[in-house]
Amino acid sequence: MSGHVLGRTSAGRPGRRWRPGALASRLVAGLVALVCCTPLVVIVTKALAVGPEKAGRLLWRPRVGELLGNTLSLVVLTVSITVVLGVAAAWLVERTDLPLAGLWRVVLVCPLAVPAFVNAYAWVSIRPDLNGLTGAVLVTSLSYFPFVFLPVAAVLRGLDRSLEDTARSLGLGPWRAFLRATLPQLRPALMGGALLVALHLLAEFGVLALVRFPTFTTAILDQYQVAFDDAAGSVLASALLALCLAFLTIDLVSRGRARHARLGRGTPQRPTPVRLGRLTPVALAGIALLVLLAIAVPVGSIARWLVMGVDSLSPGELLAPMWSSLRLAAAAAVLTTVAAFPVAWLVSRATDRLDRWVAVAVERSTYLASSLPGVVVA
Repeated sequence: MSGHVLGRTSAGRPGRRWRPGALASRLVAGLVALVCCTPLVVIVTKALAVGPEKAGRLLWRPRVGELLGNTLSLVVLTVSITVVLGVAAAWLVERTDLPLAGLWRVVLVCPLAVPAFVNAYAWVSIRPDLNGLTGAVLVTSLSYFPFVFLPVAAVLRGLDRSLEDTARSLGLGPWRAFLRATLPQLRPALMGGALLVALHLLAEFGVLALVRFPTFTTAILDQYQVAFDDAAGSVLASALLALCLAFLTIDLVSRGRARHARLGRGTPQRPTPVRLGRLTPVALAGIALLVLLAIAVPVGSIARWLVMGVDSLSPGELLAPMWSSLRLAAAAAVLTTVAAFPVAWLVSRATDRLDRWVAVAVERSTYLASSLPGVVVA
């Protein structure tokens, strides 16, 4: 049965039914994409104004090759680690009889409340020798794994157990049944979380500056703020955009065309929790260690510095920045939610091929700006 919404044209032939609400959502989503792409158009225009000869000299340098290698190494290692941590934590919390699962479900999201550069500052204050690729991967992995944990846990929480039960009835063990029946259903959520991590890494500056690991982002900021070279900064920013487009393409291709949906009547049944048995202490220790490294270390370090420096700061000097941060956070949360809703509506309601292509183009265009450092967009 086709999923298209069909109506009748004046000539009696089947055609597309245009609803005012659907048209309005397309227009608003297109406006959001246009606003997101405006800084990108400015950057590309400035890069093209440099000219092919000068742009070639700026790009074909050993330094740019080093920056590209550093950026790709950071993305590959961090995304791999965050995927392992996020999937493992989500599986333990949602699919096993892990004690205090409700508490861990909340605590494992808390690293998102600690800015990555604050996390880096805390680790560097404890280990001043923590720098380079090792320090960058450690801090970013601990800061960004909730981007994978959240969508994967949400999907695991709502999965019907019938497919996995069928795999078990065919003789597959628990692990093989999970790999063959459950993991393919997690792929969209998994790829979405991995893409978010990759885009955040492309735009990350504070962590990389603190651990002294040069990437495209740090080089772009150096050109804008230190060398005052707008041309070189724009060319490097355009190269970063090309890298973001490559990641978006890889994500789109790897998702494939497969769609998973439950057929038949009745309500979905949650899978029976896997009994950890003697592995329960090991699982608890692993989750506790992850929480300790991702939350306790930065919070404890910042609390120690706050206590040591409280004599040099008055309450007013702390309250004013806190109030400004809360206002900015609230305004940004409201605006981003309002802006994201029409885009999400367009993507979820796309029916025919043309609608899907338009929805994908609008959705992916909004991702591009998030791959650039904030100072470049500003």
